[in-house]
Amino acid sequence: MYISDVMTTNVVTIPSSSSIADAKRIMTAHKVERLPVVDKGKLVGIVTARRLDQVSPSKASSLTVWELSYLLEKTTVKEIMEKNVVTVPTDMTVEEAVSVAQSNKVGSLVVLEDGRVVGIVTTNDFFYKIANPILGVAKGGTPLPGTRIEISGGGEGKAMEEIISTTNKLGLKMLSVHSMPPVEGVATKDFCIHTQNEDVSQLVSELESKGYKVNLRKVS
Repeated sequence: MYISDVMTTNVVTIPSSSSIADAKRIMTAHKVERLPVVDKGKLVGIVTARRLDQVSPSKASSLTVWELSYLLEKTTVKEIMEKNVVTVPTDMTVEEAVSVAQSNKVGSLVVLEDGRVVGIVTTNDFFYKIANPILGVAKGGTPLPGTRIEISGGGEGKAMEEIISTTNKLGLKMLSVHSMPPVEGVATKDFCIHTQNEDVSQLVSELESKGYKVNLRKVS
């Protein structure tokens, strides 16, 4: 999977001449927390809601409402934006992009193509579009119905092949499958199948007869 598969393409941008007040209004109107700053088609920075809050005068300050409003209208984004923007190309894999975001300790990556801003991807995108389907979470945060079958030690090559083959033989519909990294003190990976079916007793029986330890969790 590539960044182009998960990024948001309708990116809201602002010029560096925009005021802090304008940036706040645009964020509120579009329900976003990050605005790439673009001048003449070139990315020159990024401003976040957190950054705007940090540089905005406190309500507890001695400034009057009019003075506060004046500062917000006259201070430009150029003066407070982050200029060292972490960017990625559209053809970067999601795995590489996650590594880039984590190593740079940022919550978003601006996506460039031929020097132009064509998208933005955030931590939430990684969760909602990748982690959630794997973990069986549907849009809106509700769990996908069915049964999650966790097979201890089933996360190795031949074991996975045998488990999936057995599941297919029984005609069960798999919504997602994934292997889980070993827990501390255990050398083998576990394997998880999220099936649409509620009655998986025959599958459990067959897997246990093959020596697997199976744990079930109903999802509703």
